[in-house]
Amino acid sequence: MNETTRVGTRGARFIVPLHFFAAAVALAAVFLFAAQASYGQSDAGAGAVQCHLQHLRHGINLSEWFAQVYDPKGYTKEHFEAWTTAQDIGLIKNMGFDHVRLSVNPQPMFRRKQADRIPADYLGYLDAAVKMILDQGLAVIIDIHPDSDFKEKLSADNEFVEQFEDYWRALARHYSSTNPDLVSFEILNEPEFHDRYRWQGVQAKLAVAIREGAPQHTIIVAGAYWSSENELLFFDPLRDPNIIYNFHFYDPHIFTHQGATWSTNYVHYLKELPYPSTPENVQAAAALIPDAVNRLAAIHYGLDRWNASRIDSEIGQVAAWAKRWNVAVTCNEFGVYRKTANPQDRAAWISDVRTTLDKYGMGWTMWDYSGGFGVVTKQEGHPAVADAVIVKALGLKMPPAAP
Repeated sequence: MNETTRVGTRGARFIVPLHFFAAAVALAAVFLFAAQASYGQSDAGAGAVQCHLQHLRHGINLSEWFAQVYDPKGYTKEHFEAWTTAQDIGLIKNMGFDHVRLSVNPQPMFRRKQADRIPADYLGYLDAAVKMILDQGLAVIIDIHPDSDFKEKLSADNEFVEQFEDYWRALARHYSSTNPDLVSFEILNEPEFHDRYRWQGVQAKLAVAIREGAPQHTIIVAGAYWSSENELLFFDPLRDPNIIYNFHFYDPHIFTHQGATWSTNYVHYLKELPYPSTPENVQAAAALIPDAVNRLAAIHYGLDRWNASRIDSEIGQVAAWAKRWNVAVTCNEFGVYRKTANPQDRAAWISDVRTTLDKYGMGWTMWDYSGGFGVVTKQEGHPAVADAVIVKALGLKMPPAAP
């Protein structure tokens, strides 16, 4: 938290003995020195952030590899070696991405009461993945990406927070020998803390634990609830200068998650909801929603006239916040579920978001590589095929065809 110390109060005067004032100043200096010692030198930290940002300009999320594996038996050696291969990482590099965000579910390697003792075999699989990414010259964000029940425990259980600190300290120490320009640590994907103040305290403690394990690596943090941009606006930056602040952008949710069965129930009815939106062009898609109240949400989407200007207004608020605090901000997730969205409209939204982020100098990481929001399609036994329309929307180039 940024805190301001004020001497005196407005409209009142106090006579303070000089020796007492001197002692108070000295004591304040001790506390300031202690804080700086805990968090590192400002100039060095800010310089580290700028170096790291050069490798976080345009990236892609690697999902369903070390996280989002919904079959408990899926976290196996066979899965880790087959799901994302060196060929996939090469394709990512050839498309022009400069980094990946590697989602890591801590639960398969998290031992309560012994959270600092990460199983060596599991850690070995993760090491191999990180090495494969770095060997291609890509940067990697190690993103701790647990299930909701894990995050709910963090929001309510202080002892569980302490155990998560132990885990993060050990994991950061394990990767502390990697290149800090290319490896960073994201504390928690999409926190589910309704209490913003508790999350600020918890996140600050976790950042200290990571810093103890890895003094030089950049830490990535987010706002309290689902890493949304409005939660980031509430945030007071941490004292640690080697921090990047991140937000996720899926607005308007009714468009980006149309057809999704895990989201708000009524959106699974939707297909080909258009973008940009107008009161007239949403009518056909809105008619697919049987409930009148939910149908009104689609009608409101049209009335709101979502377009490039509206997206700029939303992201511009984050840019203003970053300028106010003089901190670095990236967008680590944005995308459109591709099952029922019109491909051209999906590409138009992605292009508008990407262009806006570029305008404000914010690095970005699209969600995701080969999942439901993917930039490629994959079939078992066949190499991934890049979506030329989405690659173009991202301002990248299709890789040359294999000989």
